[in-house]
Amino acid sequence: MTTLSDSSLITVRDLCKVYENGFVALDNVNLDIQRGEILALLGPNGAGKTTLISIICGIVNPGTGSVTVDGYDIIKHYRATRSLIGLVPQELATDAFETVHQTVSFSRGLFGKPANPDFVDGILKSLSLWDKKSNIIKELSGGMKRRVMIAKALSHEPRILFLDEPSAGVDVELRKDMWQVIRELRDTGVTIILTTHYIEEAEEIADRVGVINNGKIMLVEKKAELMDKLGKKQLILDLHQTLSSLPKELEIYGLALSDDGKQLIYTYDTKGERTGITALLSDLNVAGIKFRDLKTEQSSLEDIFVNLVHEKS
Repeated sequence: MTTLSDSSLITVRDLCKVYENGFVALDNVNLDIQRGEILALLGPNGAGKTTLISIICGIVNPGTGSVTVDGYDIIKHYRATRSLIGLVPQELATDAFETVHQTVSFSRGLFGKPANPDFVDGILKSLSLWDKKSNIIKELSGGMKRRVMIAKALSHEPRILFLDEPSAGVDVELRKDMWQVIRELRDTGVTIILTTHYIEEAEEIADRVGVINNGKIMLVEKKAELMDKLGKKQLILDLHQTLSSLPKELEIYGLALSDDGKQLIYTYDTKGERTGITALLSDLNVAGIKFRDLKTEQSSLEDIFVNLVHEKS
């Protein structure tokens, strides 16, 4: 359930979108996006992520419901809301024969902003594009083109930045550089909403995580609280001797035996009054099962996401 707040910069209420072919892209979506946060929207293909941000950005018309940006209705006050928003779409779309500096400056002019070479230069420097400023776009790598698109989206000084799959087609090293750029933008006061297929991306940089599936928002939580609330810990015991099956008296613990019979895995709730570990170790001793080592592992955000989608599909 989304928490309402006076600090909400974007407010989505009862938003629905049904396409002409009958496909329900969004089903009664309610969402509040806070000022100055990084919100990651996770969901499988066709979940509604791109439709949602396209409506907020004024690219796709909503069906029913309402969206306000900094108090402005996106339909009644289109120019005001659009000027507050920068969008980096998933597809790389730039003029192949312009230079980096030219295309970013042109984007600024499209929003009626006066020429400001110093501001454009600052964006290029912050995105590590300064040494490429005179390069023609078609000469750049995919990762550099992605940075140019971010520069274009920032050219009119928006306070909100939407990034649709920002790391698509970017190698691991550039992806981490991109994460640092996003953090630095947030530190300047820009509110950032990104959709991603990379669970590690959400886990690394998001303040809050939203999960969307079948056009519905399943939850929006602070990342740490989500992992604390839904995450599980596992106790993994490396056995002295291989087991072919679990003794009947240990069934109450819901243990899993590894395929090779060399490990026992015990999953427990970190928020429960008792973990049951002490009783388990005692019963293992009674059953004559010895172990040579043990370790614990925390669920990742990917585990939580997969479980949520599976349970609520």
